Amino acid sequence: MSDHGSNDTSTAWSNWQPGRLEAFSDGVFSIAITLLVLDLAVHPGWEINPLGALLKLWPQYLAYIVSFATIGAVWIGHAGITHYLHHVDWIVVRINLLLLLAVSILPFPTRLLGEFLSHESGRRVAAVVLGMNLLLVVFLLSLLWRAALRRGLVHPDVDDEEVSQHTRRLTPGMAGYIVFILVGLFLPLVAVVGYLLVTLALLLPIRHRSAARPSTTDRN
Repeated sequence: MSDHGSNDTSTAWSNWQPGRLEAFSDGVFSIAITLLVLDLAVHPGWEINPLGALLKLWPQYLAYIVSFATIGAVWIGHAGITHYLHHVDWIVVRINLLLLLAVSILPFPTRLLGEFLSHESGRRVAAVVLGMNLLLVVFLLSLLWRAALRRGLVHPDVDDEEVSQHTRRLTPGMAGYIVFILVGLFLPLVAVVGYLLVTLALLLPIRHRSAARPSTTDRN
């Protein structure tokens, strides 16, 4: 009886197409990336010196750019993952939910950094907290991809070299964030600029070898 239930569950999950996972995730990414801009606001009295008031917001601008670029890089990586999958299972779905949890939290440390980067007392904490959030996001994205590979969810027509490239490009990102988190304990501003550089590296396009791809009908 228990075996029959297990088989039913396995069959049900085999019918989950990547399109459902991708559509839900895209909604969370778009909401999170929109929430970031809500923290860009001038303080009361800005009309006395508008240019000066705008220039004083540089920590918010920097924090916004770092988090926006990170969510953008993760969205691109996530889209690549779902493009290669022929279906998803319960483990991949739950890892994906953890990834979305980490992404949806990102506006909070972004605001924290924007408020405290210009203050000596809180800048180290703010820089490290943001870095840890960024590291968690990239780690969960990598974990999602590796879980899909281990569980045989990647379409068999995907070229092996593309799989290797997609795997390799995530690992340096994690290492870079770890390095700059440690830097953030001493040089917070340098660490934040480092986060941005790591993210920009993840955003760089990579060449793919031509290979057969599952059709839209097969994926949906």
